Amino acid sequence: MSSRSSGFEILEHTADVLVRAWGGSLEEALASAILGMYEVMTDLSRVEAREERIVEAEGMDLENLLYNLLERLIVLFDEEAFLVSRVDGVELFQGPEGWRVKVRVRGERYDPERHESRVLVKAATYHMMRIWSEGGRWYLQYVVDI
Repeated sequence: MSSRSSGFEILEHTADVLVRAWGGSLEEALASAILGMYEVMTDLSRVEAREERIVEAEGMDLENLLYNLLERLIVLFDEEAFLVSRVDGVELFQGPEGWRVKVRVRGERYDPERHESRVLVKAATYHMMRIWSEGGRWYLQYVVDI
């Protein structure tokens, strides 16, 4: 693991891509998980934070919330070719029906002249998905279908 307070790493997986993200809070870990998925698709250091989008998701538990959030972000890319380079806010709510999240992200539309095209993320999966807290940090792990 890294000594940074939040971040992500892309790990080896047979046919898909495994992402592990972490943060000092669940919100920070979610922000890192979002950036991790986009790093699979392109080099985030070349994506400018030109436009803002609000993405919301719900889930009956944290794993379902993470899955639904990733799926909404994949749809955002599919519909608008929008790449997220920065997460400006994560608002997480737990209620009697489960979890809700509202995420404010910044980025820009994919430009083949400036953005590296790595792999297309087709879907989120529950395979190897895990969310846990350990040593004062939150960790989120998930596999995306490429």
